[in-house]
Order: sequence, then C-alpha cells, then structure tokens
Amino acid sequence: MTIRIVLADDERMVRTALRAILAAEPDLEVVGEAATGAEAVSVVRELEPDVVLMDVRMPEIDGIRATEQILATMAAPPRIVVVTTFENDAYVYEALRAGASGFLLKRADADALVQAVRLVANSDSLLFPSAVRALATEYGRAKTAPPPWVAKLTGRENEVLRLMAAGLTNAEIAGRMGVGPATVKSHVAAVLAKTGTRDRTQAVIAAYEAGFMKDAAS
Repeated sequence: MTIRIVLADDERMVRTALRAILAAEPDLEVVGEAATGAEAVSVVRELEPDVVLMDVRMPEIDGIRATEQILATMAAPPRIVVVTTFENDAYVYEALRAGASGFLLKRADADALVQAVRLVANSDSLLFPSAVRALATEYGRAKTAPPPWVAKLTGRENEVLRLMAAGLTNAEIAGRMGVGPATVKSHVAAVLAKTGTRDRTQAVIAAYEAGFMKDAAS
C-alpha cells in the first residue's frame, strides 16, 4: 500500500530535497506541499494524506498550532512527524503533546527519513524513545498526583506501556511477554483508551508526566 505524504516547510529547498528522497521509494508518494502553517492545515484537510512532515517554525501559524488544528478538525487525521533543526527543543515537546507522532531532525539521512515515515504510518513503534524520554524529563508537566488512569491499568497493560516507552514494536513486545501479536495489539488499544491518547507517543508522554515511568528501567 502506498503511503501518501504532505510536506509542510517554509523553505522550498527543504521541500524539494524531501520530495526527491521520498519519490525514490516505490511505496511512498508526496501528494502535496505547504509553505505556511495555515496552508498546511488547508492542504492536509483537502488531500487527507497518511503522513505529514511538519516544520515546527513556519509563518502565519507554527507547526504546533497547525498540528492541533489538523487533529481537532479531521475525523481520521494523518500521522504527523515534526521536522526540526534541534531535538532538545521545547517546541518539539509541545508539538508531541499537541498530537504529533514523532519528530525527525533536518540533518537526518535519507534512510532515517524513509524509515521514520514508514514507522509512523504503521503506528507500531515509537520514534527515538530515548529522545522522547529526555524531552519529557526536561519539559514535561509533572502531575502533583497520579491521574486516575494509572490505577485502572491491568498488570499486563502496565508492562505493555513500559515496553512501548522503551520503543519496542508489537512483535518485540509479544516476544518479550510470551504472548501473540494480537494480544499485544489488544493491550495497546486498552492503554490508549485508558490514557485518553490517540497513539503510542502521546501515551508514553502521558506516562512520563504522570510519574508512571519513574521506576522504569532506562
């Protein structure tokens, strides 16, 4: 199945370079581009891509606000990957909190770009789990008391969330726990429902901000 992509960046050269890399892959197709945050929202609503590569800093509205608007107004929104110059950036963390599924550095090589797009499209793992942990530690909004969902997780769901935070895929979690992939998929769905999050990235961020990961192995 072809993964349909929209590129949102105010620099034409960046968009051109991204398009050239992605167009070389038979399963990836760039279906649209945007040069501002407002244009990104409009283009994504019109074209309904699978993945959006979203620059953080753009004219009119930034990538954070654009991400929020896309997720709030589309019944089946795409996966959004924030493209940034600096990984240790409060803007990146706010974009992840707003609903982005991951982030990618502009200096990443072609293979990393292609892998990131495929990974978020399949929603089967977490991009750069150690970087997400570092961002949550530095910029996370720690709760004064654990939210109610923490107590609602079963033992298996607790374990699955910790393994999700470590960046394991469903297949890897299944192997670690000695269960089938379908069982893991069910546990992941339950974790997302109980944490009130739309994907793995937001669930993991919620876990860090709830203090859930304090005793997790690094």
